[in-house]
Formats: sequence, C-alpha cells, structure tokens
Amino acid sequence: MTDGKERACLDLAVIGNCTISALLDKQAKIVWCCMPRFDGDPVLHALLDSTQGLGPDGTIAIDLEGLVRTEQHYEPGTAIVRTRLFDAEGHGIEIVDFMPRFYTRDRIFRPAQLVRRARPLSGHPRVRIVVRPRNDWGKSVPAKSRGSNHLRFTTASGTLRLSTNAPLTYVLDEAWFSLPGPISLFFGPDETLSGGIEETARDFEEQTNLYWRHWTRRLALPLEWQEAVIRAAITLKLCQFEETGAIVAAMTTSIPEAPNSQRNWDYRYCWLRDAFFVVRALNSLSEVGTMEDYLRWLQDVIRGAKGGHVQPLYGLGREEQLIEGVVPHLGGYRGMGPVRVGNQAYEHFQHDVYGNIVLGAAQSFHDHRLFRKADENDFAVLEPMGEQAWRLHDHPDAGMWELRTRSRIHTSSSLMCWAACDRLAKIAKALGLPDRAACWRDRAEIIRNKILELAWSDVRGSFVESFGGKDLDASVLLMAEVGFINPRDPRFVQTVEALEATLCDGPFMRRYEAPDDFGRPQTAFNVCSFWRIDALARIGRTQQAREIFEALLACRNHVGLLSEDIESATGELWGNFPQTYSMVGIINGAMRLSRPWDDAV
Repeated sequence: MTDGKERACLDLAVIGNCTISALLDKQAKIVWCCMPRFDGDPVLHALLDSTQGLGPDGTIAIDLEGLVRTEQHYEPGTAIVRTRLFDAEGHGIEIVDFMPRFYTRDRIFRPAQLVRRARPLSGHPRVRIVVRPRNDWGKSVPAKSRGSNHLRFTTASGTLRLSTNAPLTYVLDEAWFSLPGPISLFFGPDETLSGGIEETARDFEEQTNLYWRHWTRRLALPLEWQEAVIRAAITLKLCQFEETGAIVAAMTTSIPEAPNSQRNWDYRYCWLRDAFFVVRALNSLSEVGTMEDYLRWLQDVIRGAKGGHVQPLYGLGREEQLIEGVVPHLGGYRGMGPVRVGNQAYEHFQHDVYGNIVLGAAQSFHDHRLFRKADENDFAVLEPMGEQAWRLHDHPDAGMWELRTRSRIHTSSSLMCWAACDRLAKIAKALGLPDRAACWRDRAEIIRNKILELAWSDVRGSFVESFGGKDLDASVLLMAEVGFINPRDPRFVQTVEALEATLCDGPFMRRYEAPDDFGRPQTAFNVCSFWRIDALARIGRTQQAREIFEALLACRNHVGLLSEDIESATGELWGNFPQTYSMVGIINGAMRLSRPWDDAV
C-alpha cells in the first residue's frame, strides 16, 4: 500500500447482465466498469490508474469506518456478489452488488445499470459513499448536479445518474454517517425509476436471483466440481454482449501478462477463436442459448465477408477498424503501462479463423433442440469459409498467438483449416449431400497428410509449431481435442511428453519456447495448462490429469475466477480478467475428468 491505498490485484469479482459488467475488489469498491457496453469508455477506471494503489477516483465505494476484515462470495448459482465489512469493534455491514437481468413482459430486462444495496449487520456502523465516475479514460471529471433523490454526472458524451435513498448531502460531501437501515444505489443512464428506490432494488435483486437460479438449474453438470463449473458457466455467459450475440475474450484491457512485460492488450472484443471455445464449453453443459445468440452475430460476419478474408476479431457490433492506441495519461495496472485501446490484431491474417467459424456453427446442423436448426441455406453460406480454409491451409500467417513480426505456416492454423473441411464433410453428410461430403472429405485428408508429414520433427520427437520448424508450441495439443489424431498414436504421446519436458513448471504450462516480439514468455498461459489436462486424460494418464486440474482450481481467486496467466513461482494471477479461455478450461476439465453420475446414484 502507498498513502493508505490498497494495492491493485486480481482478487476481484465480476458482476454483469450481458449488456455491461463491472469488477469489484474485496472491499466492494468497484474499480472497473465500461458503459454503455463492454468495449466502451470506462466510467470507473481505477484498476488501470493504480500506480500508487487503488485511489478513489474512478470508483464507486461504500466504505466502512475502521475497516479491519472483509468477507466476499457469490450468492450460489447467481451473478450476485455479497460483501461483508467489519471494524475492530464488530460493527458490520453487508453490500449486495448486481446488474439487473430477468424476464418481464415476455422479454429480457438487462439495462446498463449497476445496483448496490447496503444494510447494517451488527452494532452501529458508520459508512461513507464515494461516487467518482470519470470520462475519456479518466481524463475528464463530470459536472455534478443534484436532484430530489439523485445526482447527475454530466460530460460532453452524456449524463449518468445515481439514484439513492442515502442522504444526498453526505454522498456529495463523501462524509461519514451512521447506517441505521438499508440503503440502495442505482447507477446508470439518466432515467427515472418507475417505483420507490428501496422496493425497486429489492424487487430487482429477487428477480435477478431467480433468473440466474433457473438458468443454472438447466445446466447438465458433471458429478464432480459442480460449484467451479457453475461459476465458470455464469462468467462465460456474462461475457456475451447479448444485443448482438458477440462474446468478448475478457472484460478488461491492459492487465499485463507478466510484471513489467509490456504485454498489455485490449481483450474487450470478439475473437472468433475464443468465442468458439466458449460456445463449445457451454454446449457441453446443454446451454445452447449462447450459441444461438452468437450464431446471429457470426452469420452477419460471414455474409459481410462475401467469401473472402475474415478478420480474427471484430467489435461487439462487428466494427472492423479496431485501431490500437495508447492512453498516455493513465499509468496502468500497478503502474505497469501502457494502457492500450483497440487491438492491432484486427489487421492480421490468421488462417485458423475459418476453422473456428465452421466449428462454432457445426452443432447447429445436428442439434434438434434449437429454435432454428441450420439447413442447406446455412450450409451454402458456410461453404465459402471452407473454401478459404482449403486455399490457405499451407500459407504463412500470424498464427493463433498473433505474432506481430513473424509469419510462418503455423501447425495450429493448418489444423483448424483441416477441421473446417472435416466438419463441412460431416454436415454435408447429415444434410444428405453426398457429392459435397466427398469433396470436403477428400480435402480434409489432403490437409491431414500434409500436417502429419510437415509438422512432425524427428529432431524434437514431436509435432512442432510450424511446417519444417523446430520449436515446441502447446497449441499442437489441440490435435486430439478437435479429432485430428488418435490420442494414443505414438506421435501424439511423444508430443505430450516433449511439451511437458520443455514448457511445464509443475502443473503450469507456457505457450511456446521460442522468443517472440517481447522475448520469452514468463508466465504460464492457463488455457495451455488445461489443454495438457485434456491430452493427459485422452492418453490414459487420468490420475495425473486430475491432480493437475485440482492444482489449477486452487489458483482461482477467492470467488472462483481466473485471469489469462499465472506466475508459476507465486501462483499470482496476471493478464486480462476474467479470461474466457481459462474459464472454458475449468468446464472442459471437469467434464472430461469427473466420475459418472452412476457412481453417486
């Protein structure tokens, strides 16, 4: 800490409603929130202005005077967070944070609104309410004006409103006051509440709780690790911008992958690769609604491409120009800048994208539960993506790790091009199109033989990261996961062993061994560790896979969330947060390793 400010870390909880989201620390201080959508201007930005610790600017806080102890957890099976704060004399308060999400008038209600409720638990607690939103990435301080039971925060880009039954004078002055009973705060658009503040907050909480409990109840859970899977599933659902169907890779930008590494990226966009893994993980739990919403977005991406180049990522509204820039006036997470907005990877050619498109859509041709099962017309739209995969399967690209200064024929990209052709063959067969099935099957076989010949290194005794290359890369573990190779094939078994010897530190696995634009990776990449678990289970080393899975679960933060990376020596979380790839790994690992329900019943 510096000057009494707590140090920024990723011991954070996420709340959201598939329109916006927010991150709050263990003291229930909201330190990150973008409006009016995930990739918007952060109205609460303290997480990225934490050189000297987490200060009050860019936060909303309900502070307890004399705070000495905190407790925090999710309401089971929901996206509602409960935080309890206590002072040395036992005075305590409880804060409930959520974003409304429930059905009303036969449609989903999910406003860009944050709701906070606080009540005394014991004694005579004194609290202080701090509300300091900012604009233009923390650069502008909104003008404040007072209404009858609300405050307005006005900037050149719009007005936000805080409606509350707390004393407005104390809120304006950030003064300490006794909390004799419940208070509630609504923060969001400049709109009037239709009912009383306390009754509306209570009603919104009850209905949001009920919505999430019903949503969770429908999941087809494994026998083991159910709480971890539920939390991962809810978190993945929160990463979908439901208005369009796009799925963000993470809620944040510029949390470094490793201390002072400069590996600070903006992940608040929809990568087709990441979205496919999210959809597949939720599908495995029988939650197909996310896929249906995502396919709406994806179909428009495909149609917009007109059979040509598809970017690896787009904005939530399918924006193509995600020009990368730096916010110079923010110091960054713990002062480890730069803070980046936009992502230059939109300019990349990453050929695995075509496989991820086909894989993301494939289940919709086979699943009879969907409101609209995909048909021959959808297949006709999808086939041009296969044509791109076929044309580019042996062409150099930036690869799935988005290398900015190096182009090669990456094994993982060619692998996903194979997957595009393979799945199109299966779809064509299901649709009763034998000629198209034969065409795609033949193309898949040609690509497969090429990968087996050119991606194998006799020197390394392993599949390697590029055709004719020599460097090891964890992405080749996806060969078994997408059905390219029998996991008991000696070549795949040798590959797993080679990767373990070179890239692993205990349960943790790095992405690759070769230096990239920023040198050698320092931290373990969580999804690679989960890929290793899947591979170990497939080759028969199930007990070891379970041990590693348990070790990774132990690295989650206090509310069960993971970021992108882990520092092997300390177990500290790094990278953007919460990371969809990592939460996907929890679901996939549990589904792969859990004992069957027959063992319990």
